[in-house]
Amino acid sequence: MTIPTPTASQTPAAGGGIPEFAGLPDTAVLEQLAGEFFRSLPGGGASPAFAAPAFAAPPATPSSTPSPGVSGLTIGEPGPALQPLAAANTGQAPVESGPAAPEFGVPEAYAAALPLSSPISGPSGVPASPYYFLGEATALPSAHTAPTAASRPAENHVVAHPFELPGDVALRRVLNELAGERTQPAAQAPGAGSGYYFIEPAVPAAAALPKADAMRFPAFDVNAVRRDFPILAERVHGKPLIWFDNAATTQKPQAVIDRLAQFYAHENSNIHRAAHELAARATDAYEGARSKVARFIGAASPDEVIFVRGATEAINLVAKTWGRQNIGEGDEIIVSLLEHHANIVPWQQLAAETGAKIRAIPVDDKGQLLLGEYQRLLNDRTKLVAVTQVSNALGTVTPVAEIVELAHRAGAKALVDGAQSVSHMRVNVQAIDADFFVFSGHKVFAPTGIGVVYGKRDILEATPPWQGGGNMIADVTFERTLYQGVPNKFEAGTGNIADAVGLGAAIDYVERVGIEAIARYEHDLLAYATQGLLTVPGLRLIGTADHKASVASFVLDGYRTEDVGRALNEEGIAVRSGHHCAQPILRRFGLEATVRPSLAFYNTCEEVDALIRVLHRLARGKGVVR
Repeated sequence: MTIPTPTASQTPAAGGGIPEFAGLPDTAVLEQLAGEFFRSLPGGGASPAFAAPAFAAPPATPSSTPSPGVSGLTIGEPGPALQPLAAANTGQAPVESGPAAPEFGVPEAYAAALPLSSPISGPSGVPASPYYFLGEATALPSAHTAPTAASRPAENHVVAHPFELPGDVALRRVLNELAGERTQPAAQAPGAGSGYYFIEPAVPAAAALPKADAMRFPAFDVNAVRRDFPILAERVHGKPLIWFDNAATTQKPQAVIDRLAQFYAHENSNIHRAAHELAARATDAYEGARSKVARFIGAASPDEVIFVRGATEAINLVAKTWGRQNIGEGDEIIVSLLEHHANIVPWQQLAAETGAKIRAIPVDDKGQLLLGEYQRLLNDRTKLVAVTQVSNALGTVTPVAEIVELAHRAGAKALVDGAQSVSHMRVNVQAIDADFFVFSGHKVFAPTGIGVVYGKRDILEATPPWQGGGNMIADVTFERTLYQGVPNKFEAGTGNIADAVGLGAAIDYVERVGIEAIARYEHDLLAYATQGLLTVPGLRLIGTADHKASVASFVLDGYRTEDVGRALNEEGIAVRSGHHCAQPILRRFGLEATVRPSLAFYNTCEEVDALIRVLHRLARGKGVVR
């Protein structure tokens, strides 16, 4: 399908915004769109733009067992993997891997799924065209499906599905958007009615995205996303950078970079107190970012959002304010074995000061929390349960709503560490019913040095401040100090104003792309990566929970983790190797370190293939000197 080329007035502004389109597609364009759509129907003569995927997930066999790490993915004998990005579709230089010699390359069964040319640009059969869903009659194969050999499409041929569109309303809306006519469908729950749950808006019609945003991201286009991240054009050791260290920190889109430059060029000032214009601009930008965070995580009010440096400082704030006020000798704090050190050490410090005790929820061999054991830990001495929503070391997604509910039944408060969740899935703190929720901006495509504490308003109002100084006071004499209300009483001194504004810009960007679309893409990319990793001889996946976010932690026989990390770095591939500040969970599996590729929505199948090729080379003894 040919999409009209934007005119100069349609291109993004220098400040990173996306203006309204100046013109509409002409009649000829609309006729072409309609013609290609009807030719894609069974018997209608398929258009190449709507060709069905040239791959499928491997067929299930009688001996197949559930794949560790990906819910619903079935793995038997090594079968064809999902197809990588075609270099012609990426808009960027292909990974320079060279020909795959037998002793260096991937197994024949895996390599067979990696043809030299392909119309595909993403996992689970997502074609290069962002309008791929118009040419598909049923949901694309994903980690949840394992079609039989007879149902797998041949390369460059269309599958004759029964005629079943993903919702007439969704179809009409997309076509109307192409014509510049923004109509709103009836309200529908995400996921209802079709496999393309992210097509329908996740917000009420009144809050729908502007037309220009919907035109840019009608579903999910990884190539458009990649163009928004300038660092992805970097080269390392002469190879294109492949950033698989997203659990440590994420890269920043141009919109965030531009917003920081705009702040320092046009708005830089301290906030709240001055009467001049720049102070008003800076205050509006800072408090506007607070409102965006509140909306993003589903808080009841911006007053429940406190800005800090990151999730580590956020947990320390709660421990040293609410914790000191409410936890005493003999009380118990429950954490889990999955926790980052930042959700262990502050509670240990508090326990040492007060005489409280720390209890840990164990995990099974997949890295999943044992909820029965958790329930046995709860008692009338439990004052706080502090758990991660997604493990940074294993990728395990924990059932936080159930954990919080059980904590409340026992009379305890609950803190959820969302540092690894907010960039991968929809978070609603009111639905979770968390008393506290924390996250770091740099894990969600925002600058470093900014983070968030969410707290229920009544709890925050009853909690004393942590630090004293400017901005958090209402009145000071030498006899007493009166503090401001929430959230200001927790933000002493000059805050990280510019990076808070940058966090707001990052949230704008994520919402423009669509967190549900991100979640689906990353789920399928993780399934693809897991399938590839399982073909590497001697590789052991660590953390194979049924529900995972985009982390694939592993060890490779015969190699130290730093050796693997160094070999990958030589090919321009950035991964984390070490204990990931989560030593207790790694020791549960008898390890001190793992190699941890962690994925984001700007990563591709082609990049995963580059990773797998290096690991196969190492497994065949062609790697670094040991």
